[in-house]
Amino acid sequence: MNWQAARLNRHEISGSLGDMGLFVPLLVGMATTCGLNFAVALLFAGIFNVVTGLMFTIPMAVQPMKAIAAVAITNKFTTPQILAAGVVTGAVILLLGATNLLQFVMRYVPKSVVRGLQLSLGLALMLQAAQMSVQGRPWLGGDSIVVGLIGFLFLFVASARSWPGALWLFAAGLVLAAAAHREALAQISLGFGGFALQKFAPGDWWIAARDAAIPQIPLTCLNSVVAVCALSRDLFPRRAAAERPVAISVGLMNLIGCPLGAMPMCHGAGGLAGQYRFGARTNGSILFLGGFKIALALCFGSSLLSLLQIYPQSVLGALLFFSGLELALVSRDISGRDEAFVMLLTAAIGLALKSTAIGFGCGMLFHYLLRLTRPPSPGKETAY
Repeated sequence: MNWQAARLNRHEISGSLGDMGLFVPLLVGMATTCGLNFAVALLFAGIFNVVTGLMFTIPMAVQPMKAIAAVAITNKFTTPQILAAGVVTGAVILLLGATNLLQFVMRYVPKSVVRGLQLSLGLALMLQAAQMSVQGRPWLGGDSIVVGLIGFLFLFVASARSWPGALWLFAAGLVLAAAAHREALAQISLGFGGFALQKFAPGDWWIAARDAAIPQIPLTCLNSVVAVCALSRDLFPRRAAAERPVAISVGLMNLIGCPLGAMPMCHGAGGLAGQYRFGARTNGSILFLGGFKIALALCFGSSLLSLLQIYPQSVLGALLFFSGLELALVSRDISGRDEAFVMLLTAAIGLALKSTAIGFGCGMLFHYLLRLTRPPSPGKETAY
């Protein structure tokens, strides 16, 4: 248990909001489109935040599995299909972590490919943030292009002066939402509603595995285990997370939580980067965020969904943009020509095809082709 190392101040609280730009839209999307129980999903997200905060001394994010969420929302999955996808993915990741197969594989993954994955994910988050801030938004109003631009400028100035900018911007978004949609406040009521063990039909497992778990598993291995551990070594060299406990954590979260209604969750490099960008330096930010989510879920339950549905997307986009920027910036330590080529190729293919797995495969192929034609100098390339 690592709660002794936790700190809680305005910067840790601000940092805890660094992943909200991704967490809120995906949770709201699955709740409104697929019928996922919002209160139960929020409760388990808070519980796993607390557990993660006790396991790791760094601000390790807990976020929705992006591939599963995107497929579920696009294809209008049922709740059992979403949860089955989480169980299948969690079982595979737990197997890889518990048997040390993942550690074996990591010996042959070069630093340039990992940096390419981080650059690709960071740029993808920044592009998604830009779309959230301008796509379909009017120039003026509570959720407008001007509001998004002001949010970008505010966070830029705040990060330069070490202000807890995310905290103030998130609060400002709540004020804008409440002012523009007062009727949403009237729908908030006390009460949780409880949860029950989920029932699955045989067809749910096939659809979940084929359409959602297969694209999610490589993304989870690469982003939620490899890239997040690599980033933790950059940001917290003395407290870095190791691949095996991170993989086991992801596996157990989904095997325990999904049958009870928790959305599929993982640890993400983008979430860690965002929380670090906005001030988080210890697990105190994660423990605070978890406690806050638990309190909101138990006190207000699914009635909170009405408020989050009208939260300004332009504000969430500004928060998400700086999270992606922090993740992309870790790639700046690649200096060799061959290593930079592999990194940029990995990032470009992953971004163009919207597939981290394909980008990873191409990056590995070109890395080892270069090794065959031009063996690197000793110490020039590092494997994870």
